Amino acid sequence: MFYQFEDTVNKITIDKINSKKLTAGFISAAELKKNEKLFSFSPSTVEACQKANKYFRSDVEVYDDYLFTELRIATPKDTNDFDFLALYIKKNLVLVVDVEDYDSSTENIFKKAIKRFPSSTMTVEKLVFAFIDGLIANDLQYIEEMGNRITEFEEKVIMDKVDNNFNSQLLSLKKEFLTMHNYYEQLLDITDAIEENENKIFNESNLMYISNVSHKVSRFGKDIDSLSSSVNHLQDAYSAAIDIKLNNIMKRFTVITSIFFPLTLIVGWYGMNFAHMPEFAWKYGYIYVIALSVIVVAFLIILGKKKKWY
Repeated sequence: MFYQFEDTVNKITIDKINSKKLTAGFISAAELKKNEKLFSFSPSTVEACQKANKYFRSDVEVYDDYLFTELRIATPKDTNDFDFLALYIKKNLVLVVDVEDYDSSTENIFKKAIKRFPSSTMTVEKLVFAFIDGLIANDLQYIEEMGNRITEFEEKVIMDKVDNNFNSQLLSLKKEFLTMHNYYEQLLDITDAIEENENKIFNESNLMYISNVSHKVSRFGKDIDSLSSSVNHLQDAYSAAIDIKLNNIMKRFTVITSIFFPLTLIVGWYGMNFAHMPEFAWKYGYIYVIALSVIVVAFLIILGKKKKWY
């Protein structure tokens, strides 16, 4: 589908594209391949569109009259499922190539972008701004929700209500934040290349739109990095809490052992079976040993409380 901007936005066919009028297009990789000669794009870029790139950080290729890049789209809350697209930007053309758009979400963002500004005032810079801004439209809410989730995890650690899969949940969050970090860095690569305007295809006065969305992406990236650091600190706090808990258990065992160790000594003492041990012949010997054991344990318990062993 192609849209031409005049006083109104008009849907046109591919053969009606006018290089002097601003046009936005969303086509499949197969359609791009079929009309390769019409656009005069580098064959290497057309070939790159035929297969999804598994990496986020792809180069922004600058040619004499256009820019080309590949985009791996990460969806917040579902960073295991990605859309892939390629982007061509010329002086009067923004072409989005659908490499793998599983749920038509990227196409919907494109359709919203072409309606973002009045058609009579639309420019290439505004169109790119609207498209990139649409890609990150829901990310602020996602970042806030992730911040709240980490706070809930912190409360669980403090209240000692952590479940057995806590570490795996933290690892999943770290992986998710790393994905989003790479995604934002990829978008910044694109906005940086546009702002540099190496091939002079952009209007300098309109680059403020690109600058605005670049700052927004940069803020989101910093927020994600901050959340990732919070997860690292949370993991350290959880490990420290486990260590403290283990130390307290060992401390209790040590105190119990210290209190009842003298009983072992008494048992060993009277188990030596010497021939002349007066307590064996004494009729109160049994009661004496019991009383001695109770007194020793009671003394150590009182001493432990006084010395704050427990």
